[in-house]
Order: sequence, then C-alpha cells, then structure tokens
Amino acid sequence: MHWQTSRFQIDLSRPQVMGIVNATPDSFSDGGRHANTTDAMRHCESLLAQGADILDIGGESTRPGSPAVSLDEELARVLPLVRSAVGLGVPLSIDTYKPEVMRAVLDLGADIINDIWALRQPGAMAVVAGHPACGVCLMHMHRDPQTMQAAPMEGDVVSQVLSFLEQCALDLHALGVEKSRIVLDCGIGFGKTVEQNFALLACQPLLSRAGYPWLAGWSRKSSLGAVTQWPVSERMVPSVAAALLAVERGARIVRVHDVRETVAALQVWQASQIPPPSL
Repeated sequence: MHWQTSRFQIDLSRPQVMGIVNATPDSFSDGGRHANTTDAMRHCESLLAQGADILDIGGESTRPGSPAVSLDEELARVLPLVRSAVGLGVPLSIDTYKPEVMRAVLDLGADIINDIWALRQPGAMAVVAGHPACGVCLMHMHRDPQTMQAAPMEGDVVSQVLSFLEQCALDLHALGVEKSRIVLDCGIGFGKTVEQNFALLACQPLLSRAGYPWLAGWSRKSSLGAVTQWPVSERMVPSVAAALLAVERGARIVRVHDVRETVAALQVWQASQIPPPSL
C-alpha cells in the first residue's frame, strides 16, 4: 500500500508520522510559537530530526469556535514557509480548505492537500482533480469549526462517517483522481462527542476495511482531556497511546505534535510485529 503524492510515493507498509506545523497565532495547542517563517522552519527541522516522515503545515486554526481567517492572511502565513520547506526533501502536506491556497501551494511544490472540509468548498475538488499527482486527505467534519461542538452529531457515528467519506472519494474518482492518491480521516473532535470519538477509535478496523488508508489525528484533543482530566499541555502520553491504538487497529498515518515520543512508541510496536517462532 502506498500514497501517491506530488513528489513522493509514500510507503504505507510502515506507519507514517505526520508532524504538525502550526503557522498560526491561535491554534489550541501551540498557537503563536511558530507564527513567523524562521521559527516555523526551525520547528520543521526539529520535527524531522525527531523522526517525522511528513510535515503538515497549516495557516488557520480549526479548533472549536475558532474564527475564519481571510484568504490573504492565510496565504501570507503559509506561502513563505512552503517556499522554504519544499527544500527539506520530505512530503509536505498543507492543511487548508481554500481552493486558492491549494492551487498556490501545489504550484510551489507541495505534495498533499489535507482538507477538513473534504473538498466541499466550491472549486476545491477541481483544484485537486486538475493536479496530475498530488495526494489528498479527506476529513469528515460535522457542521463547521465555529458551530461543530455546539450541536454534535447524532446517531450511528461510524456508519455516517464512513458513508460520507466513501462518497467524497467516489466523487473524486469520477473526476479522474486515482485511489492511490486518497487517504481518509474520520475527523476526531470535529463535531463529535467524546463517546463518538472513542467509538471511531474502537471501530478503526471496520473503517480500514473500506479499502483506503486512514489518517488518525488524536494529538492533544479534548476527548483525551475528558478521560484523563489533564490540560492540553500535559496530554503527550494520552496522545501517544491513542496514536498507537489507532495504528494497532489499522491507521497508516498519525498526525501528531509529539513526534519523538510517537516515533519511539511505533518502533516498539513495529518490533513486536515479528511473527513468533513456530512451536
């Protein structure tokens, strides 16, 4: 299994660690720490030194209740960093839902579009379909960042998430996008209750049988705080545990803040996958 992207064919036989680079002043976990290009590039280099396989750059916070960012502001935050980061020699994912940003970063050499709206914004699907090889991650989100936690989903979350994302993927296929370019993300914390988020983790093996690679984004999420009563600054251990459980149950990419610790946990998990000797 592999993920075809603009410059790289990513081998998913080994779980991939996607390091988060928030070029924003207001992200829920590390907002403001990497808001200028110099600091953000240092962070990119640090994540790679810690073992990140993919870098995920975002210029707009999507925490619950976060205000939308204008197109010009997002471009100003993201484009200088992408221009520098394309030279790092690793897959670059851009976390955006705006088609204008998608087109601009792909023109600069970015490899993956990671869209919380699953390309539902007008023109977004056409941008990805019009690119010869970029990868795309389609995420499920109920409502929008401003309202998603005010009225979370109801009913069977697993079947709803799966049917929605499968339909989004089919829509992309109809425009000529090959299956090897598509990864799915169930959208932990995006319009879902704590119970629903953990139901999706419990049912990760069912999701994985849909025939697409899955990305899991549990890092420092509020559901981890709900079960541990730990603040966001202390959620490294729960985040690593959730990432490991997601991989154990079939996820092929984990999107994380704590790269070094997640990589080490996955190395231990990988070592345990050696078949036991026959008795």
